Amino acid sequence: MLSNSLIELDRAHLVHPVASYRGHEKAGVRVIASGSGATITDMSGHRLVDGFAGLWCVNAGYGQQSLVDAATRQMQELPYATGYFGLGSEPAIRLAAALAERAPGDLNHVFFTLGGSDAVDSTIRFIRYYWQAKGEPQRDRFISIEQGYHGSSTVGAGLTALPAFHAGFGVPFDWQHKIPSHYAYRNPVGDDADAIIAASLAALDAKIAEIGGPERVAAFYAEPIQGSGGVLVPPDGWMKAMCDRCRSLGILFVADEVITGFGRTGPLFACTDDGVVPDLMTTAKGLTSGYVPMGAVFLSDAVYATIADAAGNAAVGHGYTYSAHPVSAAVGLEALRLYEDGLLANGVKAGARLVSGLHALRDHPLVGDVRGRGMLAAIELVVDKDRKTPLPAAAEPSRRIFDRAWTNGLVIRAFGNGVLGYAPPLCCTDDDIDAIIERTARTLDQTLEDPDVRRAMR
Repeated sequence: MLSNSLIELDRAHLVHPVASYRGHEKAGVRVIASGSGATITDMSGHRLVDGFAGLWCVNAGYGQQSLVDAATRQMQELPYATGYFGLGSEPAIRLAAALAERAPGDLNHVFFTLGGSDAVDSTIRFIRYYWQAKGEPQRDRFISIEQGYHGSSTVGAGLTALPAFHAGFGVPFDWQHKIPSHYAYRNPVGDDADAIIAASLAALDAKIAEIGGPERVAAFYAEPIQGSGGVLVPPDGWMKAMCDRCRSLGILFVADEVITGFGRTGPLFACTDDGVVPDLMTTAKGLTSGYVPMGAVFLSDAVYATIADAAGNAAVGHGYTYSAHPVSAAVGLEALRLYEDGLLANGVKAGARLVSGLHALRDHPLVGDVRGRGMLAAIELVVDKDRKTPLPAAAEPSRRIFDRAWTNGLVIRAFGNGVLGYAPPLCCTDDDIDAIIERTARTLDQTLEDPDVRRAMR
C-alpha cells in the first residue's frame, strides 16, 4: 500500500528530469529504497548491481559511513556559511586547497557550485569577463563538440549537442558552434587515431575560419570522454592535440570533467593521463560521490589573475547562495580521502576487469563495438556488424533494454541508439563486476529474441 501511495504521489507532483512527462505518469516511478556498496534495493526488495553509480556520480559506492559522519559532524557544528561578504568556512577553504594541490598544472583557483550544469554556466561568465578584461570583447563565440554534454542550464544546454536538450528550448544560441565528434566507431575517416585527430583539428580550424578567425573565438569545450553522447572515447593524444591547437591560437581550452573526474577513468582527473592542463576545468558528481550537491570550476593562474586585476576593488558579480557550502565541502574532503586511501586503486583494478569482460561479449550477434577507459565503458548494439546498422527505433532500445536489465538485477544507461553505458562505483568487487557482465549477457540474449530485432537482422 505504501508503495502504491508513493507511485501516485509521484505521478501527481514530482517532475522528473529528462523524462517524457506523460510517459512517466503512465509507467509510474520505480522507488529506490536503499543502497550498499555497489548495489541498490527497490521498495519491493528487488536487489540490483548499480552499473551506473546513480548518474555517473556515486563513485565511492553507497553506505560509506565516513561520508555520512562527515556530513553529520558539519551539520551539527556549522550547517551553513555564506561565501559572500568575505566570509567562509574551514571545510570549503581546505577542500579548495586540497583540490588545487591535486589539479593539473596551475589550476590553483577553485569556485564552488551546486553541480555540473552551473559549473559550466560559471565558466561562460568567467570567460566573458576574462575577454572583456583583456580588451577583446569581440571574442564572444564558443565552440563545443557534437554529441557532447555540458549540462542543461539555459546557456550550457546550448553547448550541449544532443537534440533532446535543444528541442522546444530555443537553443543553441547563435554564438554557440559545434564541430563533429571524434566518435571512432562511426567516424567518416575510419578508426585510425592519427586520421581522427587530423580530422578534428581540420574541423576546428574550419569552424574558426567560418566564425571569422581566432580573434572571434572565446573558448573551446571538450570532455575527456563524451559521456552522455554514448561514452565516446577519443584516441590517445586527441585531447592534447586539441588543447595545443587552441593554445596556439589564443583560444581558452575548457575541460569538462564533470563525469570523468574523481577516479572515473583511473586517476583523480582524466586530464592527468591526457597530458593536458586546461585553462578552466569543471567537475561535480564524484566530487562528493553524489552524497550531497556540489560542483567546482578550476581556473588557471592566468585566467584568475586577469579577472582579479581587471576588477580591482570592485566585486566580480557572480556567485550562488550555496557556493562553498560547508556540509558539501566536508563530504568532499572525506571523499577525497577515500579515493586516495584505496578507492582509486580498486577502481583501476575493477575497471580493467569491466572492460575485459565487456570485450568478451564482442562475438555476440548484437555487439558492434566495445569501448571504455577505467570505470567508464560502453557497448554499442547493431543488427548488422558489417554495415554497423543500429537497432531499429521500433525496438525501443532505451526503454526495453533498461527494463530488461532492471528485471535481471542490473542498472545501466540504455541510450536511444542502442548504446549501453557503464559507470559502476569504484568500490566494486570482482563479484560485482562479474555480475554486471553476466547480467548484460543475459539481457543481450533476451534482446536478440525480440521479433523486431530479428526482423531487422534478416
